[in-house]
Amino acid sequence: MEEMLDLVNEQGDPIGRAVPRSEAHRLGLRHRTSHVWLVRRKNGVLEVLLQKRSDEKDSFPGCYDISSAGHIPAGQGFVDSALRELKEELGVTAQPQDLILCGQRSFQFSAVFHGKPFKDNQVSNVYLLWLDRDAEEFTLQKEEISAVRWMPLADCLRNVENGALNSCIFPEELRMVQATVEKASAT
Repeated sequence: MEEMLDLVNEQGDPIGRAVPRSEAHRLGLRHRTSHVWLVRRKNGVLEVLLQKRSDEKDSFPGCYDISSAGHIPAGQGFVDSALRELKEELGVTAQPQDLILCGQRSFQFSAVFHGKPFKDNQVSNVYLLWLDRDAEEFTLQKEEISAVRWMPLADCLRNVENGALNSCIFPEELRMVQATVEKASAT
């Protein structure tokens, strides 16, 4: 059975109606996602973990993306979904208190993937999770992810902005992560 998504208002609150995921993307209906960026310091450099999306994904196949992200099934919340996606996609077990909220962002876009129109309209909570683990130590969900790699956040941001990295990453999100880390370091 196809995943059902709650339709939400501009703040990400459910409005009492759920639709199949394919309908949300066909019609561009507003729904929720959770995004989790894994971060670590390696030799004093802040790094982010990137996942390379499977070539079979319905959107952005083969592109580098957020460490872990997913649609929030109807009836679930941002944090529960974020923790579930971490476990499913990367084999990472975390607790709610481990996630640091960077903020919330809304965005819309239209594209064509595999010859089909795709309209996205998301409200996303963006989190970071500190985790120092080598890339080969993650247990990848092969249907979703073909590989992972660590990259210095500054390099990632530059490569996303100038198009040098084949990605579906929004620079605004990387800046949110960077600002959250800088704010925590200043206290």
